[in-house]
Amino acid sequence: MGFKFIHAADIHLDSPLRGLSAYENAPAEQLRNASRDALKELVGKAIEDKVAFMVIAGDLYDGDWRDYNTGIFFAGQMGRLAKAGIRAYVLHGNHDSESEMTKKLVLPDNVVTFSSRTPQVHKIEDLKVEIHGQSFPNRAVEDNLAAGYRPKVGDYYNIGVLHTALEGYAAHPNYAPCTVEELHAKGYDYWALGHVHQFQQWDGPSTIVFPGNLQGRHVRETGRKGAVSVTVDDSGHSKVERLFLDVLRWEVLKLDISQCLSMEEVARKVGQGLTALLDDAYVPRAVRVVLEGKTYMHGWLFGNASALRAQVLAQAAAIGADQLWIEKVRLATALVESDLPSGAANEALAELRGIFSEAWEDPEFLQELQEQLRPFLNKVSDELKEDVPLLDLARGSQFADIVKEVAPGMLAQLSATEA
Repeated sequence: MGFKFIHAADIHLDSPLRGLSAYENAPAEQLRNASRDALKELVGKAIEDKVAFMVIAGDLYDGDWRDYNTGIFFAGQMGRLAKAGIRAYVLHGNHDSESEMTKKLVLPDNVVTFSSRTPQVHKIEDLKVEIHGQSFPNRAVEDNLAAGYRPKVGDYYNIGVLHTALEGYAAHPNYAPCTVEELHAKGYDYWALGHVHQFQQWDGPSTIVFPGNLQGRHVRETGRKGAVSVTVDDSGHSKVERLFLDVLRWEVLKLDISQCLSMEEVARKVGQGLTALLDDAYVPRAVRVVLEGKTYMHGWLFGNASALRAQVLAQAAAIGADQLWIEKVRLATALVESDLPSGAANEALAELRGIFSEAWEDPEFLQELQEQLRPFLNKVSDELKEDVPLLDLARGSQFADIVKEVAPGMLAQLSATEA
């Protein structure tokens, strides 16, 4: 008997979208509700497609709720599924582990939550499906949970639900580690994974899938986001289809401006790039604009950053104030060789460049920089630290990277002055 189910993960309900707070025209309400709106889209798609059940593979929440409204909203969405006769199987990961959640609500009867104490198996007898899983008891689970999952039941379609870093994802904490080979060896038909925020699929003895997170939350989570729909035929074969359900999409727009000779030309180049982003789908975009290439305007652009940002904001507003928001404008340009100053000025700049290159390898200088910045960093709000990369680097004691980040701009402005 064939059936269809939806596999989602890393919803991070009510997690704030970071990076747009400095943009005065940013739609506060839309940003605040993005994760909720994406969950509404997910539930709506499940009802529209008449799926048999839904699996949520961890990090439904983003940590403990500030109040009960987050849980009330989720209960309401599960109520929509209940009225459509759709069951939901929820596993908790590192962000919504038992130790992270102090507030709890009784959810509708169609919601089944995996225990954190031991691996569980939930049967759906009418579909001959067995769903295996174990929630995280605490935030940092370093044991291989999958190793303790029960053996496959031969006459059933077996699904393993697991929140894991798997292998090779250095950008994510190495929780519940295991390998693709270990999952295949378990013999399950499908592995519904969570934790890694990019889509990934492995085929073979098992179909193994990370659906990615439901809604991008910042500029490091770019591109289309959503869940997957899995269709199982009468012989037990799985067909995976991606569902794009995000309500706001993050992009990094890289533009080569080496041929631009004026701010007007740069602005037009930016406008063309922003317009192209909106061609494929009507999904609002939050964009980081990165200007690259060797250009005679290098020093001037560094010295007029506010004017450049205003030009980019104006282009976004003209194209669609309700569709485009600029997260940041970043300069990654370089001087044209012939644009370098000559004589004594060039020698001075070369000497300064040498000082910078030594500075980021000088432990005494970096220690002094840390001591000087510490009183300031202690007074900076967490929100500002997220929005300003240099502060984020300082918070991580990456002072060598701060020097590397600041040096090009200073040299560029000096070069423009002396040229």
